[in-house]
Amino acid sequence: MDNSAAQPHTESPQAELRRDRSGRRPTSRRGRSTSPEAVARRRRRRPWFISGLIAAFAGLAVLIGYPLYLAAVFENQTTDIPDAFPDERLRPAVSEDESVNVLLLGSDTRGAVGQDVDSIRGQRSDTILLVHIPADRSGIAVMSIMRDSWVEIPGEGENKVNAALSLGGVPLVVQTVEQLVEARIDRVAIIDFEGFGGMTDALGGVTLTNSQGFRSSVDGRFYEEGPLTLNGDQALAFVRERQAFRNGDYQRVVNQQAFLSGLMSGILNAETLTDPARITGLVTEVSPYVSVDSGFSAAVVASLGVELRNVRADDVTMFTLPTTGTGTRRAQSVVLIDEVQLDIIRTSLRDGTFLSYEPPPPPL
Repeated sequence: MDNSAAQPHTESPQAELRRDRSGRRPTSRRGRSTSPEAVARRRRRRPWFISGLIAAFAGLAVLIGYPLYLAAVFENQTTDIPDAFPDERLRPAVSEDESVNVLLLGSDTRGAVGQDVDSIRGQRSDTILLVHIPADRSGIAVMSIMRDSWVEIPGEGENKVNAALSLGGVPLVVQTVEQLVEARIDRVAIIDFEGFGGMTDALGGVTLTNSQGFRSSVDGRFYEEGPLTLNGDQALAFVRERQAFRNGDYQRVVNQQAFLSGLMSGILNAETLTDPARITGLVTEVSPYVSVDSGFSAAVVASLGVELRNVRADDVTMFTLPTTGTGTRRAQSVVLIDEVQLDIIRTSLRDGTFLSYEPPPPPL
């Protein structure tokens, strides 16, 4: 870390959760090179999700010394996203309670997103997740927004939600989602999914329930319906698959949520939470694949981990923003958002009941 990053400050981690700061140019927090040559040497990566990392911090919170060590690992290996938020004048007001909304993005470039955040502009976001942590820290709610959802993109008119990244970078994605759900985004992260393959292996595999058997176009393996235990490479193939399904992205989102549920179950159990070596391995595996807004510091993540120390897998809910099916707009296939349910979601985010929201069955 540079000398400026090491200077003490008086602001608490809780205050940092609510504060948006502009960042420096997209360089590693440990000074890793972002030259094209250096980036090219790094592995191709795939985006996903930071909740497993937060859960890992939660597990270590009960053990003296380890949160500080893990915070150092996170700080040294993650990358800053500069200027992650739109103009403050264009944003919803700060929530009156202590709830936190985290926007999790993944680029469909399979490139080294974490090493050159500017490179994702001009690309489309492959994964869009809204993670809501309520004020009482009693659980976590994760809402997937399908990438082909037809929405209003500020200043650009109607388009698929994943086009916001190509049109205006991370700030426009934040603004688009804030406008959609009428709630403020407090923190932003971009995750390269490849890191979760390593986490899967660090756990000794992830067990999940597959709702539909299929042969993968990614690795040629047949994934049977029912309980499956996957290693890291199999997990990546499982969540990337879409060509094998008649309903494409709908089933892919279901599979991603099944994997995430299995991953969280593997992390949030007594065997893992009482094993410092396993927790350390999890954080070490995922941190290099994480890019965060400049205010999403190790202290903030560690603080969230402590606050969420009593959360277990059963306290995590996952669902997809309800839709009414697909349609055609400007000669392209799109996903149509259920406006009635969207209004209910907006209300639940305002009144603090989002964790208990129950979505309707998805369209056939």
